[in-house]
Amino acid sequence: MAIKILTEHINKPGIETFDVYRSTGGYAAVEKALKMTPEETVEEVKKSGLRGRGGAGFPAGMKWSFLAKPEGKPRYLVCNADESEPGTFKDRYLMANSPHTLIEGMIVSSYALGAKTSYIYVRGEMLYVIRILEKAIAEAYAKGFLGKNILGTDYSLDLYVHPGGGAYICGEETALLESLEGKRGNPRNKPPFPAVSGLYACPTVVNNVETISAVSWIINNGGEEYAKIGIGRSTGTKLISACGNINKPGVYEIELGVPVEEFIYSDEYCGGIAKGKKLKAVVAGGSSVPILPANLIVKTANGESRLMTYESLSDGGFATGTMLGSGGFIVFDEDQCIVRNTWNFSRFYHHESCGQCSPCREGTGWMERVLHRIEYGHGHTHDIDLLVDVAKKIEGNTICPLGDAAAWPVGSAIRHFRDEFEWHIKHPHEATKKGAVYRQEAVLV
Repeated sequence: MAIKILTEHINKPGIETFDVYRSTGGYAAVEKALKMTPEETVEEVKKSGLRGRGGAGFPAGMKWSFLAKPEGKPRYLVCNADESEPGTFKDRYLMANSPHTLIEGMIVSSYALGAKTSYIYVRGEMLYVIRILEKAIAEAYAKGFLGKNILGTDYSLDLYVHPGGGAYICGEETALLESLEGKRGNPRNKPPFPAVSGLYACPTVVNNVETISAVSWIINNGGEEYAKIGIGRSTGTKLISACGNINKPGVYEIELGVPVEEFIYSDEYCGGIAKGKKLKAVVAGGSSVPILPANLIVKTANGESRLMTYESLSDGGFATGTMLGSGGFIVFDEDQCIVRNTWNFSRFYHHESCGQCSPCREGTGWMERVLHRIEYGHGHTHDIDLLVDVAKKIEGNTICPLGDAAAWPVGSAIRHFRDEFEWHIKHPHEATKKGAVYRQEAVLV
């Protein structure tokens, strides 16, 4: 039976309330952490090997240790709960069903960082989640786990929920900070990094919901125990948002190291491909990561079984690998049109580009228009290489990773499924009819 760290009690009736959460051992990590020094708390997180669960996978304890501690300046912890990545819905699932899991993690993490004021930045469309969090925070205040002199100690913490404006770009940490300050959500040039000059030009740590939520278990059980779960540098468990052409879409907590093939076909997880069809491709970490065909998602370039880890999924680089990312696991069956799905992703990134960097602002528009042209039967042979060229000009040439996120799906789709793009160009009438079927199916759904 797989270990559950974040979702062990998520189906328990009333777990969203303080009393039921407390009865399962909730807030014990706060009590334990307050008897430790902040430095000891950070050290446990470093020992755990916990990596950022928002997509980048950077070691959380190391990120915390970078936090500057200038005299006379406050420090802040900001939880990134914007969750805008298409295909990713695990954070909202956790917050909506067990909000105190995040709140306890925020208290422990804020104490470790020396933050007296912390924020949870939630995507504005998730109003129901905001209301759930605010109710849970009020309960934590009433029980003495937030506010002045928590549990009779000299540590005080105020925690606020801040709704975003629904912009994908605000999932990038510096754009989030700009938005939190009341400005337009444009990413900042780095350096300085948020650890030195973040919210209100003060030292700030920005972590994902899942990352912060895991901290309580680490403090309760020890960083070394957490490091025993998983494999190699991919320690602990990971929430995966599984969707697409599978029998059992949903959020699954896995121990890192589960074979990808097992995750797709096991009844414990996705339950196989819907309607008995064949696997065609997978987007393993949300829409921004490279797509992989079935033969590479099951096996690495070296013929080894592909595992659900940061290292195994990226094996071979972007030529034959991808990224675990935010865990937005999208499965395509044999009937799915890669051209149409790539165009759909490009539409999204063109719409969500903040427009600050010209390669992204102009390049995402070009990719969307050219892909639309191919999908609707008006493509030219040179359009495929044009897309590759535009993607290369965007990648690595923008302030934030949105440019990369827009370029990688296009480049990888052409690399692995070039024959589909060529078919659309050589058979424009058939491609148009096929597209009409997809559009009609979308309307019916």
